[in-house]
Amino acid sequence: MTPVMEICSLERWNRLCRRMGLAADAATYSDLVVAHAEKHRAYHTLDHIAACLRHLDEVRDQTERPDEIEMALWFHDAIYKPLSGTNEEDSADWAADWLAKRRAEDAVISRIVTHILDTKSHGTPESLDGQFMLDIDLSILGTPKHVYDQFEKDVRFEYRRVPKFIFRKKRAEILSGFLERNRIYATEYFYEKLETQARKNLLQAIEMLQR
Repeated sequence: MTPVMEICSLERWNRLCRRMGLAADAATYSDLVVAHAEKHRAYHTLDHIAACLRHLDEVRDQTERPDEIEMALWFHDAIYKPLSGTNEEDSADWAADWLAKRRAEDAVISRIVTHILDTKSHGTPESLDGQFMLDIDLSILGTPKHVYDQFEKDVRFEYRRVPKFIFRKKRAEILSGFLERNRIYATEYFYEKLETQARKNLLQAIEMLQR
């Protein structure tokens, strides 16, 4: 078993379901694994989910409802089409429908859906768990340079149908938006751990895009 599959294992998924009072569902687990292996993906793969779960494991005791964050992480990129403007909504709908069929409480479904949708706007969520969810999703920005450089290559692959000059302009605008914030990471844990490196990575990436 690969390191990624050790993290994103059926056993882990089933344990999460049981903790949340949901019946284990190997079929949906398989559907999620297959979805993240789609050929048009390069970054939004199971590797990303594994990285997110590792970060969650580091901060689990600092969150209020870690299982809800974990469920949101499993689903947040379940639907991913690079040129679609509704990936997050579609992923949230999948999660909400699946949870509702298993009679999860409405409040639980609402919080999980909100976590997923927060990854679209990249604003600062009101809840602490929402802030951890978004910081975890954005953790790639603060990785070592060689990891971040591969991230940029993977994003370009996913948007390979977009003409180079358009991609460069739009990508630079997105990255500049993160730099313009007072803080990229809302939680103290991720701010202290990743903020400085994230700003270095973003500055270098923008410089490359503007050449």
